[in-house]
Amino acid sequence: MLKVLLVEDQAIVREGIKMMLEQDDNIQVISEAENGQTAIEQMEKFIVDLVVMDIRMPVMNGIEATRKMKQRWPNVKILILTTFNDDEYALQALKEGASAFLLKSAEPQKLIQAVYSCMRGGIAIHEEVAAKVLPRLLKKETRLDVTVPLSPRELSVTKLVGEGKTNKEIAAELYLSIGTVKNNITHILHKLELRDRTQLAIYAVKHHLS
Repeated sequence: MLKVLLVEDQAIVREGIKMMLEQDDNIQVISEAENGQTAIEQMEKFIVDLVVMDIRMPVMNGIEATRKMKQRWPNVKILILTTFNDDEYALQALKEGASAFLLKSAEPQKLIQAVYSCMRGGIAIHEEVAAKVLPRLLKKETRLDVTVPLSPRELSVTKLVGEGKTNKEIAAELYLSIGTVKNNITHILHKLELRDRTQLAIYAVKHHLS
């Protein structure tokens, strides 16, 4: 059962999102919050797998909350769900460690798919946003063709992470154990001074590895 913390300042919207999420029998909203500060307080009380969070909220917005959550709970997955089709918001959210950026106009099934993509270690970006965000990610990178300090195997693992592959899928493709893949990713993050798998996937896209 996936345990979800739902963060949304409008009670009616929050109830609607909860109903959408819990259409899937494997997803349970175990706590709710109306802003980022309250969400952090809830995370101190509950074990959470995934945070589904809006951006514009009083007291503490979703970007700041994402930053603080990833600092304190680096393994938690964060899915940003907002009405604002803004590539700057999306870039900031991904930079701070969010695993997904979805618009509230998305179909319920898209939301469920994004939840599972996050939990598998993938990145889910709403199509309308991705069309603007990915070119900017590539444009911002000035070291596209430099030699990256990774071994051939580490480059292969990074490439597959950038393609959204899970550890199990990477292990099967490279004929490695899942434990070896996990160790490789840990070493890669350390070498590249990256915080988590989301940043590694963005790194792969920036360096044309995926």
